[in-house]
Amino acid sequence: MKKMIIFEPAMCCPTGICGPSVDPELLRMSTVINNLRKNGVRVSRYNLSGNPDKFVVHEEINEIINEKGVESLPVTTVDGEIVKIGSYPSNKEICSFLEIDEDLLKSEKS
Repeated sequence: MKKMIIFEPAMCCPTGICGPSVDPELLRMSTVINNLRKNGVRVSRYNLSGNPDKFVVHEEINEIINEKGVESLPVTTVDGEIVKIGSYPSNKEICSFLEIDEDLLKSEKS
């Protein structure tokens, strides 16, 4: 199974969904990532303030930030290949990148 990594801008916490006003896009990504993980899909997310070492050791991410600035984040990779720069992938793009069924994005209902 493929592995997706999302390199995100600096945030106050690992998900960025704290505080009085929550960015709906971050909430969507957090929900999608949690559901993917529950279904066994390998997904990692690193934010610049919490995981700066991950940005330094990944040569292509480091190069993008040096050339285009931190405004180019988030950057998404799948199996080490950059698939999206500058915004989070849509649910449809995630399914396409990972070659998975859209049902894996949904949480189980109890």
